[in-house]
Amino acid sequence: MTDPRVHDVVIVGAGPAGAAVAARLHQHGVRDVVVLDRYDFPRDKPCGGGLTGHIDEALAAVDLQLTVPSVASPAATVRFGSFERTVTMGRPVRVIRRIEFDASLVEQVRAKGVEIRTGVAVDELAVAGDHVALKLGGGGQLAAKIVVGADGAASVVRKHLTGNAKALPHRLFMAELPAAAAATVTPAGALRGDAMVYDFTAMAEGLRGYVWLFPVAGDRVNVGLMHYPSSRRGGPELLALLRKHLEPYGVALPAKGSRGWPVWGYHPSAPVSAPRLLTVGDAAGIDGLTGEGIAVAMEQAQVAGDAIARALSTGEVGFAGYRRALRKAVVGRELALDRHLARLLYQHGPAWQRWLSLVLFDPDVLEMYAARVAGTEVLADQKARLWGALVRHGFAARRRRRELTAAVAR
Repeated sequence: MTDPRVHDVVIVGAGPAGAAVAARLHQHGVRDVVVLDRYDFPRDKPCGGGLTGHIDEALAAVDLQLTVPSVASPAATVRFGSFERTVTMGRPVRVIRRIEFDASLVEQVRAKGVEIRTGVAVDELAVAGDHVALKLGGGGQLAAKIVVGADGAASVVRKHLTGNAKALPHRLFMAELPAAAAATVTPAGALRGDAMVYDFTAMAEGLRGYVWLFPVAGDRVNVGLMHYPSSRRGGPELLALLRKHLEPYGVALPAKGSRGWPVWGYHPSAPVSAPRLLTVGDAAGIDGLTGEGIAVAMEQAQVAGDAIARALSTGEVGFAGYRRALRKAVVGRELALDRHLARLLYQHGPAWQRWLSLVLFDPDVLEMYAARVAGTEVLADQKARLWGALVRHGFAARRRRRELTAAVAR
């Protein structure tokens, strides 16, 4: 497929990031937009499926809606060994299935008149003087004044910007199972059927992250694991940890069906744009602390869409200020803070115990992060409370470390 025109915008990737950028551009009156995706929809996507943070505002801001079944989770249970605490969300986090959610966004964007071509892969790109040339799978070609990389962790646009620089990625694994596979009671107490579970117990065995269990519509449960790249862990080792730490919940991970994928954490200094190019969503970097990416992508899409509309209007297509605009936005400030917290909490070596004990045993810290996950509070604006928690921890750190050790020993 060779298209002789030079389009205003080509968006590579039709997931939440690409769909939201297309919807934002439509609001700006930009009509010559083509969205490409290598897959046909509906297509599966490994993900926890939690619509966290400011997702309601992000959807509304680009005139999209949640139209698929979801489970409203009003609480989160945090665990480490025998320790367990449940925090109530200021508003429920809705858990969706990506196979349904992403397809619904594609259809909503198509209904606006945006051209979306599925089953079309982008293999290479080259920036010329007045356009970007895209080489498509199968030998086709396409050109655009501006190209948006919304094509996930393996983004061809990201690779172009970074020179395909090698670094250790976050590792995630997930599986979706019938809810009947999960017991209703854990050794530490009751497990609510509509509560999200974040279990950090495996950190005592080398995981730098957590195991999750999320309720899913249709009487299913989404289970998975996130590992931060402060240490190298192979896929078989991570799957073994996931399998082991699901057992207390009565969940038997099947021999097949678990899906793993690498993702890159957000870094405020990483290249996210160049003349005629910019990235959004997973291609620009996920939340390094939680691994969350859906709300992040849709919030970034507003910044990207505004920058593209302005560039088309003025002819200034360098996007020199795009990285700074992302960083100054609420989503950028939260990502930068979470990156710093992740480096402390998930660091290699024994110091992680100091920071995990702060998170678990200071009730105000858990409440703050519950509000951050629910989108009722901007954690980056709570510096006084965070400093207060650090001061309290200075007096209680030794006792909390002992409690942390005892929680695993029991």
